[in-house]
Amino acid sequence: MSTAEAHDPAAFEPACAVRSLGDGTLTADLRQEWSIGNHPHGGFLMALIAKAAVAVLAERGDPSAEPLVVSAEFLRPPAIGPVLLRTDLRKIGRRATVVSVRLEQRGRSCVEATVTTGRLPVRRPDWADLPSMPVEPPPRAIPLGGETGEGVFNLAKGCDVRLDPATAGYLSGRVGDPPRMRLWVRPRHGLPDPYFALLAGDVNPPVVFNLGRSGWAPTVQLTALLRARPAPGWLRVLVDCRSIHESWFDSDATVVDSAGRLVCQARQLALSP
Repeated sequence: MSTAEAHDPAAFEPACAVRSLGDGTLTADLRQEWSIGNHPHGGFLMALIAKAAVAVLAERGDPSAEPLVVSAEFLRPPAIGPVLLRTDLRKIGRRATVVSVRLEQRGRSCVEATVTTGRLPVRRPDWADLPSMPVEPPPRAIPLGGETGEGVFNLAKGCDVRLDPATAGYLSGRVGDPPRMRLWVRPRHGLPDPYFALLAGDVNPPVVFNLGRSGWAPTVQLTALLRARPAPGWLRVLVDCRSIHESWFDSDATVVDSAGRLVCQARQLALSP
């Protein structure tokens, strides 16, 4: 990371940096550049929580720990500004270590998560069944930015997101398209890493927008599996939905890197606008 990137509030790596207080507690700053409207982005919070867990393990002498699973309950949205991250080591294992992380602000718990860490695979998979998408966004892909229906997409300052217009009918006023989307994302500064892959698993607009339901769609629970370190280049994201039932809907994201490897799977339960 260059010196310029270290001081750029829109650069992903410094934005999700954590500072240890030496007792299993860390601090961080939630920045406007990584929010939608005034709500810090859920995928960014997942990355921040994973960073906290790995940082605590590094202090204990495990500098090679990497996040494998992050499972979070979103209790209330934090505000832009400083937060406290309290960690508790739940299990130390040869293949998997588990750390609980609680993100607090002004004495209230906002997100409570469990992070499973280990070593991400480096070999090619023995078997994979992945969606077929172009490695790079086609010329007709639509850059995501400005007002999105949930609020201003401030993340556009730090990451380049392109939507496949064939799967985002709401952008042209269509209502009733299937709740599925295809998109491409990459950081504007540096290269994608496992933490950015966590963000990619939640970077899409809510799939219910295709049914005409626009507005803030708060995540209630989000679980992400990290499967490999992403290669340089675009991350391809396919988002699907199994059921929209009254005010509840699910959203499944499959994130594939430029080398054709699965790097992240994310499933969430959210409230429809």
